[in-house]
Amino acid sequence: MEKINIGGQAILEGVMMRAPRAMAIAVRRPNGEIVVKREQMPPLSERYPVVKLPILRGAVALFTSLILGIKALNFSANEALEEEVDENGESKKEELTSWALAGTMAVAFGFGIALFFFLPLYLTKLLVPIIGDHNVIFNLVDGVIRVIIFLIYIWSIARMNDIQRVFQYHGAEHKTIFAFEAGAELTVERVKTFSRLHPRCGTSFLLIVMLVSIGVFSLIPKTWLFEYKALSRVVLLPLIAGISYEFLKWSAKNDQHPLVKLVITPGLALQRLTTREPDDDQIEVAIRSVKEALDENGGYADDRLVV
Repeated sequence: MEKINIGGQAILEGVMMRAPRAMAIAVRRPNGEIVVKREQMPPLSERYPVVKLPILRGAVALFTSLILGIKALNFSANEALEEEVDENGESKKEELTSWALAGTMAVAFGFGIALFFFLPLYLTKLLVPIIGDHNVIFNLVDGVIRVIIFLIYIWSIARMNDIQRVFQYHGAEHKTIFAFEAGAELTVERVKTFSRLHPRCGTSFLLIVMLVSIGVFSLIPKTWLFEYKALSRVVLLPLIAGISYEFLKWSAKNDQHPLVKLVITPGLALQRLTTREPDDDQIEVAIRSVKEALDENGGYADDRLVV
């Protein structure tokens, strides 16, 4: 059997793990019980071979990951809620609907576009009298401002208690995947010895996206109106994601290449903010999630996933 590649995502009080043809979500309820949801996920390329094409497959992967992430967050949010007891002694729990969470995610996505793409563009425009309007310089400054805003944002949310819990599960996810990739026994004591910093982390992917965006946005004519430049930031996101995905796949197979080491080093450093050392209970949840995903996957292997 070929080596199976696993990716994952930290969620509320739990971890979602993806195998090539399946996914599993493990969440610890307030009473300490671990609840699991498993689902078969045949690759979209089996029905639509065109999505195997380079660049396009990265854009599709980003879109499907967003959908899956919403589903995983919805499940974890509902399971992690405290159950209340009414006057009749019956338990009741207000669950978040998929539409409510999808709406929240849509607002968050719009906020992210405005914060990380529109705001840097606007600030760079204000700096034109100082930096000039050369396309390369303009987009380089735009990219630097974007990275600074991103780092300030990560540093700010990392100080929130609830987010720190998610970051601990993020660390548990990385440690478990490292242990699986090393062929180690998936026990709490063994998994906790591995690093919480993983080169295929989505945090590193975001930094790659920002670097790629500098080059792609430099191709936009400087004569375009500000409104067209802002709209192009959204329209070109799938292309940027696709190129970044191809680099990530290449870097996973060439992790000793000097260019790869240079690019992933900032991402690993940033993970010191986006991950925390997990406790034993959190590692147990991550282990349960990966085992359930592998069991549901049934032995298939496919492309490498983002951790």
